[in-house]
Amino acid sequence: MNSTLDRNPYGEPDGYSYGRPLDQRPSDPDRLGFVGTLGRWTTRLILGVVLMGLLVVGGTAVRVWQVARIDDNSPAEAIVVLGAAQYSGTPSTVFEARLDQAATLYEQGVAPEIVTVGGKQEGDLFTEAASGRNYLIEQGVPADKITAVEEGSDTLESIEAVSNTLREQGKSSVVLVSDPWHSLRTRTMARDAGLDAWTSPTRTGPAVYTRESQAHGIARETGALLWYQLTHFTADFSYTAGQ
Repeated sequence: MNSTLDRNPYGEPDGYSYGRPLDQRPSDPDRLGFVGTLGRWTTRLILGVVLMGLLVVGGTAVRVWQVARIDDNSPAEAIVVLGAAQYSGTPSTVFEARLDQAATLYEQGVAPEIVTVGGKQEGDLFTEAASGRNYLIEQGVPADKITAVEEGSDTLESIEAVSNTLREQGKSSVVLVSDPWHSLRTRTMARDAGLDAWTSPTRTGPAVYTRESQAHGIARETGALLWYQLTHFTADFSYTAGQ
C-alpha cells in the first residue's frame, strides 16, 4: 500500500497549497490586490465604452443610409430646397441636382410652393437662395410660386430661417430636398424646429456618382448628426465630389 499522498499536477498533495488547505487559499482579488482589481475593472469599463460607442456610430450610419433611400412625395405645403455652393449666380452641380428634384416634385403637384434657402459667402454677389430661385424660373417654375429665404450659412441656420418664414405664413408641412446622405440630419433639424417634415432626396449629382462619394457622404453625415444630437450645433463639412 502506497502511503504517499496523491499529488496534484503542481506536485502538491491534493487538498493543499503550500501546506494550506485549498479552502484557506487567498481569493483572486486578495492575490491581485486593490491596484490589480482596479485595473481589471478599468479595462472592462473602457472596453464597454468603446463597444457602446461603436454601436452608436454604427447604428447612426445605418439610419443615415436607410433614410437616404426614402423618397416620400406625399403632399405638403411647401418644397424646401437646401442651398449649396453657387458661382456668380450659377448653381453648382450639387445645388443643380437639388433644384431639379424640387422642380420635378412641383410639376407632380406635391406642393404649391418651392422655398429656396441659403445666404452667401463673403465676396459673393448672389445668395444661394436667389441663385436657386433664378434657376427654377429658368426651368419654368412660376416666379410667384418660389420663395427665396436668403439666410443661413449652414444647415441649421437655413432650417431655422425656413421654419420662421413658413410659420409666419401659417404653414408647417414640408418635403425637404437635399442629397440622400443629408436627408436624416435635415429632417431631424426641421422637426426640432417645429416643422412636419419628410424627405425626397436627389438621385443624381456628385453625392451619388461613385461608391467613394457615397461612403464619404455617409461617414460625413454620421459624424455631423451625432455632433448635432449631442450639442444642437451644426457641423457642416465641405464636399469633395467635384461640386
